[in-house]
Amino acid sequence: MQRTLVLLVVGLTPALVGEHTPNIRRLAERGGQRPLRTVTPAVTCTVQSTFATGTPPDGHGCVANGWYFRDLSEIWFWRQSNKLVAGEKIWDAARRRDPGFTCAKLFWWYNMYADVEWSITPRPMYPADGRKIPDIYADPSDLRDELNETLGQFPLFRFWGPGADIVSSDWIARSAMHVRQTRDPTLTLVYLPHLDYGLQKLGPSDPGLALPLNQVDALCGQLIDQAERDGTRVIVLSEYGITDVSGPVYPNRALRQAGLIRVREEMGRELLDAGASDAFAVTDHQLAHIYVKDPERIAEVKALVEGLDGVEAVWDQAGKRANGLDHPRSGELVALSRADRWFAYYYWLDDARAPDYGRTVEIHRKPGFDPVELFVDPAITVPQLAIGWRLMKKALGFRTLMDVIPLDASLVKGSHGRPTDDAKAGPLLISSEPGLLPADEVPATAVKQIVLDHLFTP
Repeated sequence: MQRTLVLLVVGLTPALVGEHTPNIRRLAERGGQRPLRTVTPAVTCTVQSTFATGTPPDGHGCVANGWYFRDLSEIWFWRQSNKLVAGEKIWDAARRRDPGFTCAKLFWWYNMYADVEWSITPRPMYPADGRKIPDIYADPSDLRDELNETLGQFPLFRFWGPGADIVSSDWIARSAMHVRQTRDPTLTLVYLPHLDYGLQKLGPSDPGLALPLNQVDALCGQLIDQAERDGTRVIVLSEYGITDVSGPVYPNRALRQAGLIRVREEMGRELLDAGASDAFAVTDHQLAHIYVKDPERIAEVKALVEGLDGVEAVWDQAGKRANGLDHPRSGELVALSRADRWFAYYYWLDDARAPDYGRTVEIHRKPGFDPVELFVDPAITVPQLAIGWRLMKKALGFRTLMDVIPLDASLVKGSHGRPTDDAKAGPLLISSEPGLLPADEVPATAVKQIVLDHLFTP
């Protein structure tokens, strides 16, 4: 077996590899680079599951970052159990070929209870007093204590939210180097999310991307240098490309105005009642799963959503089948936005009645992915003071909301989810072993086999 390191650099595209990414560019020049043809939706949980299993979403079942769990009548995003992913994984196939194979799965999603030797994933503590304390889940469990002692507490609030920055990716990179030094896995899978933040906040055309590109490239350089010193093969790949967007589409507001969405009121605020609604959209960047209770109304809902400005297509059963999304977890309909638009989850018609979680970083309760969580409300004149005051009240034991997130979806300047129209703006795969790459573009479903080839081809 050949040791192999896979670096998943979120949002990296051929157009972004250049003067601001000297380490990644050097690897591509010495090895090989190919465009990667991703799946739909081109979002983290779906694409990573395809990389791991070699199957499209209708095979592994991860049809988005979240979906409507019909048996619970609830919408859940960012679940963590690997048991949600169907199919044989890379590590299963590798271990079947050689029982001596070992794998470290570091911050790739669906990490909990994966059949790997070492895994690390974000997992906050939620004490009964309402606090949210940064932490990780690691297996074996003693690895958690070892990393906390060696690297310090995982910087959760810099992994996502308005404080997200290079610090979290740096922690992940250092944890990967530590695991490789102390455990020597055959395959190491590392997730580096930093570039994603700037791309969504600024858009890929903004010159301000030079800094995050330099920062994530420096981390890649450290990992690549370590790998080269011990003869480890290296793959760098990305899940999707991010495109510039001009504004959101609000499918749930249209469904609400049509009388299809039901809400329940709590303390003067409106909460989406998915189980009671006739139709609603679970939005995820540029794709939305639309769940319709009565099959007789599917055509009516399809026509309504197709008529919204910014919607490119709405797939029924035939469309889902043609695009690899014909799975029981999918909505009865799947909507795709235009390249310059994206879907916001907002379902309320008056911001004064928005749910309290709307103005917070709350990735589990919202009925859709919310990139606005990367921003602090521009109406807050002194953000550091506002955040500090709320943190002080929490530290004193008071229950308080970190309600500093705006309700202005127009702030988002970059999105993803649909395949990009230009391959240079899409994902890529770079390898230190050009002979193990196909001549042309790499389908996402081929990544599993490419990794296995790196592990087992002399």
